[in-house]
Amino acid sequence: MENNKTEIKRIEFDPTERGPLAGVRVLDLSRLVAGNILSVILADFGADVVKVEGTKGDPLRDWLDAGQPLYWKTYGRNKRSIVLDLHIQTAKEILLKLVERSDVLIENFKPGTLEKMGLAPDLLLQINPMLVIVRISGFGQFGPYASLPGFGSLVEAMSGLADRTGFADREPVLPPFPAADMIAGMLGSSATLMALRAVEHGLSKGQVVDLSLLEPLFSLLGPETMSYSLTHSIKERSGSASNTTSPRNVYKCKDGKYVALSASMQSMAERLFEVIGRPDMISDPKFKTNSDRLRNRDEVDEIVGGWFKDRYRSEALEFMRKAGVTAGPVYDIKDVLEDEHFIEREIVVEVDDPDLGWIPTQNVVPKFTSTPGAIRSAAPKLSEHTDSILGELGISETEISELKAQGVTI
Repeated sequence: MENNKTEIKRIEFDPTERGPLAGVRVLDLSRLVAGNILSVILADFGADVVKVEGTKGDPLRDWLDAGQPLYWKTYGRNKRSIVLDLHIQTAKEILLKLVERSDVLIENFKPGTLEKMGLAPDLLLQINPMLVIVRISGFGQFGPYASLPGFGSLVEAMSGLADRTGFADREPVLPPFPAADMIAGMLGSSATLMALRAVEHGLSKGQVVDLSLLEPLFSLLGPETMSYSLTHSIKERSGSASNTTSPRNVYKCKDGKYVALSASMQSMAERLFEVIGRPDMISDPKFKTNSDRLRNRDEVDEIVGGWFKDRYRSEALEFMRKAGVTAGPVYDIKDVLEDEHFIEREIVVEVDDPDLGWIPTQNVVPKFTSTPGAIRSAAPKLSEHTDSILGELGISETEISELKAQGVTI
């Protein structure tokens, strides 16, 4: 598959694009990853997200990759930026005016901070009884760990995820990206929409959504708690192998490239054994059932891995695909950008960044047939929309100049 970067579709920003959340107004007071992912999902599908930043901006702007704030450019898109120094009473009063006209407020301060700022949820709900307040924290708004720093790395360690990731003879592995924040942000978007639906259908007034980073990540472990309660055994890390099905692993090919394979159904395992020239394994008591294969997982992987080791990846994949075996290449990001499937489905698109020119980024997901989301604007400069947002509140240009002179905004 030989494609190149120029084939990635370029999309022009269209601020008039409307999605299924058109008309929903969101105040995002959060910082860093989880809140920004939550709000960018809402923004991608049409919500008007007003990013409320301090005078130094969201710290996400300071996360540099290749010398550029790429995290901010990715998760700040489709938002408007206003600066308010919430240490100043006038700024709080402006924020409360914005609360009056908003449907959602997102924050991820340390539990209790909003209350100390004089912006407790009870006050916000008094001002706007229909407001959905999403409170993001590491460990939740209550509990023995509520006051601990809410960094994702702590949660990734304490959730049990790290202990299940990596190889048994080596240290537990933390993900190389902010997985806890990302997963919480994704779940938080659906939680926000559930709460909005309750308001719209008269099932409740506004409410607080207590979203920790810990619980969404822990939920990924599935039946681990049940398994432990029945066996009283803690599972060892198994690398890319599975404690549930076999064969399932990553196998190295003759050219040093890797293939991922999962034969999680009996029919798939039998198909695999046929294609690698080992039909005898289908009836062999050591490999006959999934349970048999799990007990002899290392031997299964040695046999399957040996077959891949003798073949170039393209050749091995051709065999697998012809036989209908679920195997695929392990891609790096260069492979992704050149893959025809990613290009045809517009999973990656190019946008015209004001600093970088045309640059690839992930597209809106998922795809809708009637009311799709869209990338309507690049991530805003700090305070880019302050004047227009304040103007929407009826604040005059003269008054805005005075607010800037007082340090309320910039």
